Amino acid sequence: MFSWLARIVSACLRPVRRYARMSKDDFDDAAAASDVLVWHRDLEKHSCGEFSFAVVQANEVIEDQSQVETGADAVFVGVYDGHGGAEASRFINDHLFLNLMRVAQENGSITEDIIRNAVSATEDGFLTLVRRSYGIKPLIAAMGSCCLVGVVWKGTLYIANLGDSRAVIGSVGRSNKIIAEQLTKEHNASKEEVRRELRSLHPEDSQIVVMKQGTWRIKGIIQVSRSIGDAYLKRPEFSFDPSFPRFHLPEPIRRPVLTAEPSICSRVLRPNDKFVIFASDGLWEHLTNQEAAEIVHNNPRTGIARRLLMAALNEAARKREMRYKDLQKIGKGIRRFFHDDITVVVVFIDHEMGGKKVTVPELSIKGFIDTVGPSNFRNLRGLE
Repeated sequence: MFSWLARIVSACLRPVRRYARMSKDDFDDAAAASDVLVWHRDLEKHSCGEFSFAVVQANEVIEDQSQVETGADAVFVGVYDGHGGAEASRFINDHLFLNLMRVAQENGSITEDIIRNAVSATEDGFLTLVRRSYGIKPLIAAMGSCCLVGVVWKGTLYIANLGDSRAVIGSVGRSNKIIAEQLTKEHNASKEEVRRELRSLHPEDSQIVVMKQGTWRIKGIIQVSRSIGDAYLKRPEFSFDPSFPRFHLPEPIRRPVLTAEPSICSRVLRPNDKFVIFASDGLWEHLTNQEAAEIVHNNPRTGIARRLLMAALNEAARKREMRYKDLQKIGKGIRRFFHDDITVVVVFIDHEMGGKKVTVPELSIKGFIDTVGPSNFRNLRGLE
């Protein structure tokens, strides 16, 4: 029997049974509509504001997965940037929110520790799947995902992060100027802080981080130091033999090289906090925090995630001395040489809505490729 507080938590984040599809006919922007690899929802409501959502595929099989769950008093955002394949990010997309709901109901609240426990349960679940599948599908042990989560509940924003996706909050300062503040720590070997941490944790291993083809990599293989999955870098029983040269380690690991411990922070939202941008690292390769915040601040809300996506794609094209319309002609797979899969979610915070009765559809919005067709996207799906 749940306590009254547990019932409130359950009601706040309970998705409804709803299912719909989006086709290319739903696109209302000429540039995005002509790019069959772009999917978006221009503007939806949540309990204390609105949000905008956009995705572009670059890989042959999209590895970014993402979701927005809205309820009467809360909103949940998840951006999961997979690597080595899509299985880990898909698993997180299917299980993390449900794990959070279960743990929150058991405890009657949402806290940093509860989000941490939900992430841990998701990691345990995926490693169990790896263990069951390893014999017939060994490469599942090399599949992993970054994980960025945001929860707004009772006026507090909670952020949890594994890997190098990023959350940036936009706050209005003096003279109505927008100030971008990064809320997440990036667990990437390109950061000196991360390399120091790894060397401190593995003093006996001179190859824990090495420069390879101009990029710092952990064990010469992977850039992110925290993830869900990547079992071969966490458990010795999942190590690869030389027939898998990309993932083979000369010596078996004695203890985990990567961790699934998220960096978590919470922030009581202030009146000058206007929006939060959640995005996979593909966006931040082409836009700075301040550039992204100014785009959001200086343009209409409708389609703002798509606008950020277009800004990044135009910059990606410019870096290769081409135009975006030329980039659009390049199909998935080859497109990865020009930019990554990119997911963008912009959550607007309307403080004047706090405490008001607002009709908000309880939605479960997920972005991923439909397996029955290469360019069909499922985008609005309720969890039973």
